[in-house]
Amino acid sequence: MSSGLYSMDKVSFDQTLDLKAIKPYGDTMNDGKTQLSFTLPVPCNDEAIEAAKQLMRKMGFENPQVVYYKELAKGFTFFTCYGSCVHTVDYTSIHVPKVESTAMDMHETDEFIKSRIGRKIVIVGASTGTDAHTVGIDAIMNMKGYAGHYGLERYEMFETLNMGSQVLNEDFIAKAIEMKADALLVSQTVTQKDVHIKNLTELVEMLEAEGLRSKVILICGGPRLSHELAKELGYDAGFSMNSYADDVASYIAQEMVVRLGKG
Repeated sequence: MSSGLYSMDKVSFDQTLDLKAIKPYGDTMNDGKTQLSFTLPVPCNDEAIEAAKQLMRKMGFENPQVVYYKELAKGFTFFTCYGSCVHTVDYTSIHVPKVESTAMDMHETDEFIKSRIGRKIVIVGASTGTDAHTVGIDAIMNMKGYAGHYGLERYEMFETLNMGSQVLNEDFIAKAIEMKADALLVSQTVTQKDVHIKNLTELVEMLEAEGLRSKVILICGGPRLSHELAKELGYDAGFSMNSYADDVASYIAQEMVVRLGKG
């Protein structure tokens, strides 16, 4: 290649991976390239674009670019922006609380329960409060399951009841008492204004008032939930995105063994 032409081998890119100072990756290591979308309550005009850029700079982005913008409604503008993040985090110092259990498939879990517990485990699940979404609880409980993972209804050693959506906490507890449930599963999808926090907290308080909290394995799940948040709210475990029936079933079976002193 002639010296007058551009040659990529003459360009020096940072290839250093430092886990103590990681930042977003776009085209090359450590370039910090990030895509960000947001809405501003202002008219769709040049001033709005400049406001979006200034906000990007204040959030720690260099060379902010507005690559797409559109009026959502009168006085509201949506933006898609690019920028280079200047901040880093120490990945090596991060510790995220996780559910401590060994993952087993359906057949392994059934055999585990037969040999270690010797009876079916009773599970009641629902989307409680005003939450009308059943996709989460159905993915975990329905026989067909989700993404190739069979739901708890298909397990031989689980006796299950999926109460569906918009189940009042008091009705949920009443059914748990009626069925002598070992485990309760609560799905929460709607999170606007933290309505899920209020509902989940209320359930724990009601179980404690009935003297039932320590007698059941209490689990919550949803796209905005985590195991850490679940523990803070008084639950035994929390399952978020990319969790399947296998994960929930394995945890319940192993936790039952611990509680029954058969470990």
